[in-house]
Amino acid sequence: MPRLRELHRPLVWFSAAMVLTALISAGGLLFDDRVLVGAPIWYKPFKFAVSFVAYCMTLAWMISLLPRARRAAWWAGTVVAVASAAEMVLIVGQVIRGRQSHFNNETAFDAAVFQAMGITIVFLWLAALMIAVLLLRARILDRATAWSVRLGSLIALAGAAIGFLMVRPTPEQLASGDDAGIVGAHSVGVPDGGPSMAVTGWSSTGGDLRVAHFFGMHALQAIPLLLLVLVALAPRFASLRDERVRLRLTLGASGTYAAVFVLLTWQALRGQALLDPDGTTLAAAGTLALLAAVGTGAALRTPSRTAPSRADQDVAA
Repeated sequence: MPRLRELHRPLVWFSAAMVLTALISAGGLLFDDRVLVGAPIWYKPFKFAVSFVAYCMTLAWMISLLPRARRAAWWAGTVVAVASAAEMVLIVGQVIRGRQSHFNNETAFDAAVFQAMGITIVFLWLAALMIAVLLLRARILDRATAWSVRLGSLIALAGAAIGFLMVRPTPEQLASGDDAGIVGAHSVGVPDGGPSMAVTGWSSTGGDLRVAHFFGMHALQAIPLLLLVLVALAPRFASLRDERVRLRLTLGASGTYAAVFVLLTWQALRGQALLDPDGTTLAAAGTLALLAAVGTGAALRTPSRTAPSRADQDVAA
């Protein structure tokens, strides 16, 4: 693990600013009783700030793993930091104005703000794609670590791309034509701002694309964290001392994570609430669980004994 001063500085500075933004937003949740689209008005900047801290600090760590192309990665990370900062300025600015930030076309200014947010997200996504490509081409430590950061970044890109599905007009908005002040929605089959789950704010009566968006983007943290757990457990479990076993478990977990992400997207697009799946969704989830269990069992089978690798000797020591 690199020291903090060795990480990508613009991403670290932006993350520090987001910690402050989260604290300010928490104060807004306590002292500002305004409600927007069925939720406390400061809830959105709070969620975004916390998410950006996790996302950007993980990205800064991944950039530090690159043995080459550091300059290209530095510029890509800087674009992510600048685009994310612009996004947060626009979100907080709309909160201060008491206006909806996403999907809002009610006035020319609101439409311009939402269009600017769309541009920043495109730049952010393309910069993250460049980092993912650099990770795919680089030789990073052991193979398990390399594939955990590669696959985590690719799934996170797919999760971020869910946001592009949200800007499509709903059938109701298409029917209203030019009179639609709000174009796009998080929810599918029900209007935004209806009954929702506690804490997350996800719709409890219809599909919600934010579920897959959240799950996919945080593959960036979840898959490398899984590998860190496997490495930590290696001294206590003999099978995990073999790098090949850890690699197989990482690949299997990544495949399962990607499959669950697809399932959550499919469920939302069919207008189903996360906690109210139909029989088809439950059958698909059960099949995934069975395949994941079988794959995990197969991955844990210790390969035929050969001379231990240097990595295995280090772990055992």
